[in-house]
Amino acid sequence: MTMPILEPLAVIRNGQAISRATVPELSASAFRQTLLEAVGAGQRVACLFADPAGKDLALYLILADDHQALFRVAATRVESGAAWQSLTPDCPQVHLFEREMAEQYGLALAGHPWPKPVRFQAPLVQAADAASDRPRPQIGVMDFYRVEGDQIHEVAVGPVHAGVIEPGHFRFQCHGEEVFHLEISLGYQHRGVERALIGGPDRRSIHYAQTLAGDTTIGHTTAHCQIIEALSDSQKTARAQALRGIGLELERLANHTGDLGALAGDVGFLPTASFCGRIRGDFLNMTATLCGNRFGRVLLRPGGVRFDVTPAVVDDLCRRLDQAQRDCTVAINLLWDSPSVMARFEDIGILPRAVAEQLGIVGPAARACGLPRDVRADHPTGIFRFSQIPASSADSGDVFARAYVRWLEMQRSFTFLKEQLQTLPAGAIYTPIGALQPDQLAISLAEGWRGELCHVALTDHAGRFARYKVVDPSFHNWSALAYVLRNGQISDFPLCNKSFNLSYCGHDL
Repeated sequence: MTMPILEPLAVIRNGQAISRATVPELSASAFRQTLLEAVGAGQRVACLFADPAGKDLALYLILADDHQALFRVAATRVESGAAWQSLTPDCPQVHLFEREMAEQYGLALAGHPWPKPVRFQAPLVQAADAASDRPRPQIGVMDFYRVEGDQIHEVAVGPVHAGVIEPGHFRFQCHGEEVFHLEISLGYQHRGVERALIGGPDRRSIHYAQTLAGDTTIGHTTAHCQIIEALSDSQKTARAQALRGIGLELERLANHTGDLGALAGDVGFLPTASFCGRIRGDFLNMTATLCGNRFGRVLLRPGGVRFDVTPAVVDDLCRRLDQAQRDCTVAINLLWDSPSVMARFEDIGILPRAVAEQLGIVGPAARACGLPRDVRADHPTGIFRFSQIPASSADSGDVFARAYVRWLEMQRSFTFLKEQLQTLPAGAIYTPIGALQPDQLAISLAEGWRGELCHVALTDHAGRFARYKVVDPSFHNWSALAYVLRNGQISDFPLCNKSFNLSYCGHDL
């Protein structure tokens, strides 16, 4: 789908770098109109972030054109002390990006409907006005939206939860069992990773990438490695690309299996819950066979991978995959064949396609309501340029659709893994990396199991990271969870929550 461009924008593809000088700096009005026209024409905001430019702020916009497999990049400048007219009322998918820039850099937002802290972090750069002297907000201490009425009651959940789970706070406004409004407050897991990456890459950079979200180790590390390879104009061998793809799809299988088991547990269906809990461990153990770590912590490195596989390991993995596929088929099909399960999955937590588009939803949550967004098909890199995996989608947008899309994706991952293991290219697994090019902008996307992982890096005159921006799919999707609870039952929250299974630490970078 094409669009009328008010100003010429820089064009870049996934896993590439361009000179920062080629990114046009638009006026605020042209920047605004370009963004709105692009989104109106079917493009979406993959990333919107700020970078200090002297006393001013430079705002960078990354527009994803999924139909043409490219990104369009533009920038604008906000003078010190000036207010930024919020785009959120006209383009809801930027609401968190704008709040984030206000929190990180003191950007004054005018007209934003909900200008609240995102992570309660200390500003990266103090604003020039007197407001910059205000104390840092305390995590979770904020004014929550409230519905008033004699029969309205408020239910607060978290931030400390039962079991081994990360902290997050949920505030429900209810009338009996009916939820009028859910507000989600995060930030408890903020670690300052983006700040720590500035000045790199160094020996710690790969560690930060591997721990951005522990259940998406291979996904985030893939995106990070592609950034460094783009900035150093380095190439990966065919064998390294195939091994990366194998690791990524094993990560998808492990997490999708775990999610389907957890969904079964949320409705008290123990056969699938028990089986999937065990089978998830099988996939984690296959990843450990590749690199010695069940989450793939040390599998990837810029330029390739650290570990190769022998023919005996390949045969063993193929055998174990066959067994795991048989086990998954039996365990997961029990869900679809059980009327009591389907009664709790169908028509629960519906996310309409139009709302998903407005909010910029990605991953299985988007594909479950008819938006076939999948980086592996839309913006393929590495092995996925040669062995693409089609997007799996549904159209009902409910808990059932979000569950069933996972099962469809698992079946395609099984096929992909067997093909890659049986046709592994010969050759080296690593290519040395050169120095990073100075004054560049690089974009890298990978399709993690939860959805689109976006990494953007700016280098300085010395070829070091001047700004490193990460957008985990959870950053896009938490708003959708709040939406699907409206007018639903509070007892449906665990089921809806697990059907998205969003990351706290992935959001709180």
